Amino acid sequence: MNDASNPVTAGLLPAGLMDVLPPDAEREAMLVEALMEAFCRYGYERVKPPLLEFEEGLLAGSGAAVAEQTFRLMDPVSQRMMGLRADTTPQVARIAATRLGLQARPLRLCYAGQVLRVRGSELAPSRQLPQAGIELIGGAAPEADAEVALVAAEALDRVGIQGITLDVTLPRMAHALLDAAGIGATLTERLIRALDRKDAAAVAALAEGAGPVAGLLPRLLNAAGPAAGALAVLREAKLPEAAQAIAENAASIIEAVAARAPGLRITLDPVEFRGFQYHVGVAFTIFGPGMTGELARGGRYLSANDEPATGITLYPDAVMRAAPAAPPRPRCFLPLGTPAEAGAALREQGFATVAALSAADQAGRLRCTHVWDGRSATPLKKESSV
Repeated sequence: MNDASNPVTAGLLPAGLMDVLPPDAEREAMLVEALMEAFCRYGYERVKPPLLEFEEGLLAGSGAAVAEQTFRLMDPVSQRMMGLRADTTPQVARIAATRLGLQARPLRLCYAGQVLRVRGSELAPSRQLPQAGIELIGGAAPEADAEVALVAAEALDRVGIQGITLDVTLPRMAHALLDAAGIGATLTERLIRALDRKDAAAVAALAEGAGPVAGLLPRLLNAAGPAAGALAVLREAKLPEAAQAIAENAASIIEAVAARAPGLRITLDPVEFRGFQYHVGVAFTIFGPGMTGELARGGRYLSANDEPATGITLYPDAVMRAAPAAPPRPRCFLPLGTPAEAGAALREQGFATVAALSAADQAGRLRCTHVWDGRSATPLKKESSV
């Protein structure tokens, strides 16, 4: 027998892919639109890049960071290799540099859509992910980074998520210190591995005797925590010129964010660099309250043609887990013969109307919460099967 005719095997999907069913699919779509509305309120204009692009364009610039996560296939029309996007930011960078290349800067763009990745992770095994985000292209000032973080925080607040944490990292700080330390490649590599593992004892042991600059690493590693305390450590440290510039830029951004959102919890990890391969300045991660996890990630990068840019991507599936559940849309059953104007009035009141198509249709079996009694929508008793 053909497997396609077997209802069990026909419903199987590849690992990491899943169907989103009612009511979750509707709730996710409504959350995405609420996020997009929050972005648009700050002047971010929506773009919609294609799901597929030619490989060389899709993986150019910051797209190279997700090359290993990109599905590839041959275009039967052009006979050229194409890629399925694994991240939307490189596509927005392409649009900004080409289709919108002559528009005045800074350019504010937003997007929403699905991405597909070759593999998930242990903590997030899904390979198809929804994204919604903003990109501010052509602005190099610290205020641009602050704006991106603040718009994302407000978008999350508008969908009912309170108590978020903005985690700030400096992906280039550790490398700037190690470059200035003038130590050998072997020791540098060992320190990088120890920093990546957050192994404070190993960092301290390796940095001992490697000079005053390398000696700053244990102190900065232990400084991770509330932003005010970490910034104080950075100000007191005798940083080399390149590292000092990174620290001053971070302080400007954090102070701008704190001034406009004094209630926002901000943390800073000066030597965290994991997962930010293409970021060239401050990077952000937004965590939800409790155990809801990572809701957004972004930061400063170079767009096409080395144009300064900053942005942040929100993950609607994670946002949905953190946001308070909205009450489901009430469903009103319309028996045969219900006037069309009655159904229209109910829809204006916020009901979804489910019209009977035959005498066999029953409100309870069609998951209705109300039934039209000829005058109004009456709540349906659980035991009823009208």
